[in-house]
Amino acid sequence: MRRRQFIALVSATAACRTIAARAQQPAMPVIGLLSGTHFNPPEVEGVRQGLGDAGFKEGGNIRIAYRSAEGHYDLLPSRASDLVRRDAAVIVTIGGAASAPAAKAATTTIPIVFVNGADPVKLGLVSSRPGGNVTGVSFLVNSLSAKRVEKLHSLIPSAELIGFLINPQNPSHDSESREVEGAAKALGEELQLQPAADEADIDAAFENFAQRRVAAISVAADAYFLSRRNQIIRLASQYKLPGIYPREEYVTSGGLMSYAPRPADAYRLAGAYVARILKGERPAELPVQQSDKVYLSIDVKTAKALGLAVSPNLLALADKVIE
Repeated sequence: MRRRQFIALVSATAACRTIAARAQQPAMPVIGLLSGTHFNPPEVEGVRQGLGDAGFKEGGNIRIAYRSAEGHYDLLPSRASDLVRRDAAVIVTIGGAASAPAAKAATTTIPIVFVNGADPVKLGLVSSRPGGNVTGVSFLVNSLSAKRVEKLHSLIPSAELIGFLINPQNPSHDSESREVEGAAKALGEELQLQPAADEADIDAAFENFAQRRVAAISVAADAYFLSRRNQIIRLASQYKLPGIYPREEYVTSGGLMSYAPRPADAYRLAGAYVARILKGERPAELPVQQSDKVYLSIDVKTAKALGLAVSPNLLALADKVIE
């Protein structure tokens, strides 16, 4: 055999062995990450950390497919269906309460791990009986809406009209609105409900708040609103409206006050659940976890800019005070 033919034969044989070896290797599982809004880096990192604690590393032994509706919740079904077509091993839903129902509607077989602040039973994600392909982590956000109105009343007891910014595309908007209306009525306050689903709606909502001369506002727990928090805080400052918010990020960005959980642990736990599923456990074997720790944060600088004096009693209750 000529030397050139021999080298070609050896090379072809080596290539075939390489292809065969690759074929014998298990396919790298794909984790679908579905968000109703823009990906919030701390949330994504929390999921990665939970996976990493169990030995799963993105780009190493797992892939993560990112799909976002970027605040347009009507796009979530197509984003979820795309992850199903990719044959994702697990779908993780973040970025608001609308993500998990969209994923559940797209598949009854692929495991789903959700992280959101709404009641998973009311959303129809899980039932009181074990079973199904859905589990996850719930942290108190939406259910605190009434409490936030009470905290706002503690700050401004003379307020007669309170504004409430709500996203009509959020699946929890009806129940959350009812809770806030009930809390306001119990305090002898009138409530101005203002729906908003995009940037222009938010601008218009604050114009309406100003025209109605609301004394203060509360913002609903919604992932899109969180992504637009700088706009919301700017408008609250522009119209001199004291506000209470559903996440601490609003306060660290200049908002007045928040009464909310710190959900970083929830995202890490979701990553840990994904790892357990990858190792063979079923969602039905993993009970829904709930975080019930709540933190009150107040920005005294913002209060002074609004001409408000925060009582010593309220400051004493705060977990975080920005001077």
